[in-house]
Amino acid sequence: MSTPPVAARNPRTPVQQAAMIVGAVFLLVGVLGFIPGITTEYDTMEFASHHSEAKLLGIFQISILHNLVHLAFGVAGLAMARAASTARMFLLAGGAVYLVLWVYGMFVGHHSSANFVPLNTADNWLHFGLGVGMIALGTVLTRRRTSTPGA
Repeated sequence: MSTPPVAARNPRTPVQQAAMIVGAVFLLVGVLGFIPGITTEYDTMEFASHHSEAKLLGIFQISILHNLVHLAFGVAGLAMARAASTARMFLLAGGAVYLVLWVYGMFVGHHSSANFVPLNTADNWLHFGLGVGMIALGTVLTRRRTSTPGA
């Protein structure tokens, strides 16, 4: 009698799969931010400044720091996807970080030195969507189903 493969014995939960996908997307975005052509105005990219006019896909204002944060979130997502509890924590805490970043981006002036990430309007709304989406995934995919008595 043969033993089933490890994946069959310990399948990933939906929250682990979500964290893995989100992490992989963050890694991809971080790498793409360093590729001229995919990133427009690449030659203006700065480490961390609102003066960076580089834009991922010609839409989202980025800097080297911004790309490094995406890479770090990607690595964290993949690492934390190994267990359901840490995958959930990645999605909930990461979503909260992105909501804080959204609020920060809404109040900091785009041409202010406080806009060190840098952020533009497109980034702000993407961060809002990421925050809500990550928190929703972490919540919905780990919600316990309760059965009603007699059902």
